[in-house]
Amino acid sequence: MKNSGNIIYHQGKVTKEDRYRVLGQKGLIVWLTGLSGSGKSTIAVEAEKILNGMGKAVYRLDGDNIRFGLNSDLGFSEKDRFENIRRISEVCALFQDAGLIVIASFISPLAKMRQMAREKGKENFIEVYVKADLETCIKRDPKGLYCKALNGEIQEFTGISAPYEEPENPDLVLDTQSNSPEECVKMLVDKILEMSKLE
Repeated sequence: MKNSGNIIYHQGKVTKEDRYRVLGQKGLIVWLTGLSGSGKSTIAVEAEKILNGMGKAVYRLDGDNIRFGLNSDLGFSEKDRFENIRRISEVCALFQDAGLIVIASFISPLAKMRQMAREKGKENFIEVYVKADLETCIKRDPKGLYCKALNGEIQEFTGISAPYEEPENPDLVLDTQSNSPEECVKMLVDKILEMSKLE
């Protein structure tokens, strides 16, 4: 449904830079992408805890959690996945404008989905590829989803019956096969601190 011609954007008197100064940080979208089981949620949870402990205004958005509320009406068709990412991108942009560091962990399997999110974040956006090959993710299978997908119990499952396009030029790669969770979290936190620092 298109917007009515009767709505007008109402500009306020407080800029995002004003909010950044209050919080002492730049608003930032940190977009974690990778296969199910790659380690996105684990890394996001730890990074949020560390940043919060440092006095940073940070909030984590998780793919599964969002589907309990905001996106509970969406399925897993490609159309619904695009709508899922569109809504999340808009939410992330609001958080960023408010001056928060928002860590979003979503499979977001297609490059054009991630590009949509990047366009919302503009220069204050970090695409983080949480890298682990399919075989490793199947072995981990923390939610038991790969087993169901391989048995045909789940349709449109990324990596099995739906594609995943690896990021070509991510801002950060966290290889969870070669690095420990602690090492990956440190790399992510360091990158976030660098990018969210006020000049």
